[in-house]
Amino acid sequence: MPLSEHEQRLLDQIEQALYAEDPKWANTVRISDPRNHYKRRLIKATIGFVLGIVLLMVGVVMNMIPLGVGGFVVMLAACLWGLSSWKRMSGIGDAAASGAGVPPAKGSRRGNRGSFMERMEERWRRRHDDR
Repeated sequence: MPLSEHEQRLLDQIEQALYAEDPKWANTVRISDPRNHYKRRLIKATIGFVLGIVLLMVGVVMNMIPLGVGGFVVMLAACLWGLSSWKRMSGIGDAAASGAGVPPAKGSRRGNRGSFMERMEERWRRRHDDR
C-alpha cells in the first residue's frame, strides 16, 4: 500500500531533519546494501587474523609465552568475528536463526511440523476455518 501524499511529505521532512542533524549517521544508514558493512568487517577480521599470526610467531621465536598466547587469542577472536560476518553476509545466519532450511537435529521431536508458534497458528487457522 503506497503512502498518502501527507505521509510522504512527513517522511521527507523527517529525512531532511536527520540529514541536517547528523549527516555522517544519515550517510551510513543510507547505504542500500548491508552486505557492504559485513564485507568491511570481513576484511578487518582478516587483517586481525594476520596480525594474530604475526604476534604468535614473534612470541614463539622470542620465547615470550604471553605474547604467543595473546597472538593466538587475537587470531581466534578475528576468526570468530570474520565467520559471523561471513554468515550474515551470505544469509546463512538469518536462515539458521529463523529455522528455515535447517534440518532438525537427529532425535529431535520437531520433525517437519515447524516451530511451536507455527503449529499454534495452524491450529488457530483450522479452528477458525471449521466454524
